[in-house]
Amino acid sequence: MKKAIFPGSFDPITNGHYDIIKRGISLFDEVVVAIGINAEKKYMFSLEDRKKFIEEAFKDEPKVSVITYEGLTIDLCKKEDAQFILRGLRNPADFEFEKAIAHTNRKLSKIETVFLLTASKTSYISSSIVRDVIRNNGDYTVLVPDSVLVNK
Repeated sequence: MKKAIFPGSFDPITNGHYDIIKRGISLFDEVVVAIGINAEKKYMFSLEDRKKFIEEAFKDEPKVSVITYEGLTIDLCKKEDAQFILRGLRNPADFEFEKAIAHTNRKLSKIETVFLLTASKTSYISSSIVRDVIRNNGDYTVLVPDSVLVNK
């Protein structure tokens, strides 16, 4: 069984994340969306809300599950018996950053990282852009799945 972990903070999940997960479903028997917990980071959305947004977006997809975790992603992969880490790449800067992490993970474990290029229609979207649009009362709904709701 091919199982992939798709790690991130998902603050919030974007249409780019959604696209990578949907495409990952065709490559893997199971995709575990893993929301990392970083006590040093200030999030716009609570952990519960971020988890709920993703679960709702994939409620009809049995190959997708959502968990939370702390620590190294490779340790989570071992715990979850996942052979792959799934990552999306938007641009060359993402590639350079992700390549260093993938090499480190490969050095520390047998976990392979699989990169998918984001679709051109979502390659400009990042969670930080979405948060900025929300903070400034812009129309964020075109950037995220329908499950992401902001109480104004």
